[in-house]
Amino acid sequence: MGDAILLERDGTLAWLTLNRPEKLNAINPAMLQELDAALAELRGDDGVRVVALRGAGRAFSSGFDLSPRPASADSSSQSEGARAASREDGPDVVHEFDRFSGTVKFFEQIWDYPKPVIAAVHGYCLAGATQLCLSCDITVVADDAQVGFPSIPVGGGFISPMWMLYVGPKRAKQMSFVAGSKISGATAADWGWANYSVPAADLIEDVTELARRIAKTPPGILRMKKYSINRAAEIQGFRTIPGLGAETDALLHASGEVKEMQGWIRSDGVREAIRRFEQGG
Repeated sequence: MGDAILLERDGTLAWLTLNRPEKLNAINPAMLQELDAALAELRGDDGVRVVALRGAGRAFSSGFDLSPRPASADSSSQSEGARAASREDGPDVVHEFDRFSGTVKFFEQIWDYPKPVIAAVHGYCLAGATQLCLSCDITVVADDAQVGFPSIPVGGGFISPMWMLYVGPKRAKQMSFVAGSKISGATAADWGWANYSVPAADLIEDVTELARRIAKTPPGILRMKKYSINRAAEIQGFRTIPGLGAETDALLHASGEVKEMQGWIRSDGVREAIRRFEQGG
């Protein structure tokens, strides 16, 4: 395992820390690969009954890293889901669909994980990072966290459908239609995006205590409780709806508007691209 994910065991709880604080823990292929490896390691550790995710520094995560990456980025050791999620942009809709479907499959690994997974959210939790949290079993968020959507609309509907499952269609549209929309952690809990919110200073202690109480239940019982609730959620569309978002995003990536903004990112960087978007291009 490299440096993008830190693994720490605390009795029956294992913490996985997203560790790119200088980039607000933006999710890149290396982080996906290391997260995949850490989850695989903990799967077989009978001493760990609960897994919790958090971010290093001042954010949980700013979402997927939009910065252009070298074509030589190696994904040979990733699982199928993580490998597809980190693949370079393809030249057409089919390649884009494969890429986004791979991201959905990666999040499904957390949804299907045999142990409870808790997200502990502080600071910024934006864009694709919100999907990561919604794939977890429980999300506890700091009152003053900022939870929201990408600041530049280079996709169309990949994130929104998962939000809709938790906050309803009208609130999902409210967030999706305005680029850069954000809500506080307290509002995220009120809307149902998170389980509950706490003062930022109490977040890690609260999640640790929650995990210890969960761990008192025997692991086989926990696993079947998670399975039964997941099955009920899947009947309501949880496993199907994220795939619809992958289709929509793949189609929109072939549009001239998105290609233009992606060109801004390649030529000028993410911050300048956001500035150009906010000023109307």
